[in-house]
Amino acid sequence: MHILFLTDNFPPEGNAPATRTYEHATEWVKSGHKVTVITTAPNFPEGKVFKGYSNSWYQTEIMNGIEVRRVKTYIAANSGLFRRILDYVSFMLTGSIAALFVKKYDVVVATSPQLFTALAGWIVSSLKRKPFVFELRDIWPASITAVGAMKKSFSIKLLEKLELFLYRQADCIISVTESFVQELVDRGIDGSKIEVVLNGVDLQLYAPQIKNTQLLSKWELEGKFVAGYIGTHGLAHGLLNIIDAAEILKENNDICFLFVGSGASLEQVKHEISKRGLSNVKVMGRQDKGLMPKIWSLCDVSLVHLKDTPLFKSVIPSKIFESMGMGLPIVISMPKGEATEIVTTNRAGVFVNPEQSKELALAILELHQNSEHLSEYSRHSLLAAEQFSRKSQAAKMLDVLSRYQ
Repeated sequence: MHILFLTDNFPPEGNAPATRTYEHATEWVKSGHKVTVITTAPNFPEGKVFKGYSNSWYQTEIMNGIEVRRVKTYIAANSGLFRRILDYVSFMLTGSIAALFVKKYDVVVATSPQLFTALAGWIVSSLKRKPFVFELRDIWPASITAVGAMKKSFSIKLLEKLELFLYRQADCIISVTESFVQELVDRGIDGSKIEVVLNGVDLQLYAPQIKNTQLLSKWELEGKFVAGYIGTHGLAHGLLNIIDAAEILKENNDICFLFVGSGASLEQVKHEISKRGLSNVKVMGRQDKGLMPKIWSLCDVSLVHLKDTPLFKSVIPSKIFESMGMGLPIVISMPKGEATEIVTTNRAGVFVNPEQSKELALAILELHQNSEHLSEYSRHSLLAAEQFSRKSQAAKMLDVLSRYQ
């Protein structure tokens, strides 16, 4: 089978959509299938093209057996909605054109969260008369209004109409959570064409390891109990609440907070740390994807954090599975839903009510002081990882795609 996959994020970008697509495609190639990815010059989230790449009209490369075709787009940082939508629309146009020149594919897959990539997938599938599979990573545009990036408006209503159109036009919708299924069915979408393929983790890459001594020294983390937030620093993540928790624990010299990643809230995080004079918080910024297991190794607990917004009950942050692969206890602070149930049912960590900084600080302090609890959560976290191996999830998705070739 030849799979044509449209995504505006792909390695060397290291966010969740890029990682999921790359790891799935790698497994499909290993199984003897051909995968062609249409994507952009890597630039997420700062809106700066990565070293070794250029924002040119057409570039190709082979990445671990995957044929990657990159197209020119209007590049914008992951902040400022109008410029980002220009970015999305430009990829819809250039990506659609590039896809028309790919020969003999069997199925078109396009991934969200933003809808314009999915629209490109529908355009290509319609012109080429191939099945269209919509990989649904987020309920967009509801997530835009949920984080306050836009208010309800005529533009949002238009996006909602486009959203429902794409759901209806898709031959198959692959959701990354169970919760999204009921959401779509309640809005009139045929549930029989919706499949669920959860996120997962590459267990060959993410596995328990001793703390990397070079990084410990570089970031002055020797002898520290490290609570790590690793991932996108976006409007949805409510990261100032973690800063508040760090301020509560600032007198405890043994505990340090580590932020790794980038996004729209990164500068605000840095500003607050400086403003409050917090020496117990380290900010690494975005790091190369190949370094991530070593960076995860620095952590004693993983922080999974989202704002207290009802929409986020249906979200499953992918860092949960990477944390499990590393055997890390998880402190999850977000609205109760599918993600919190995964963590608590598997006894992989503790739940903290969202946006409650004192409760978050106390949970971290308790794990620091109680090595028995820490070890128990660590053990269960690692055991749970087996359920969410990327290899098994990739096979499940491949099985779905094979029905539409």
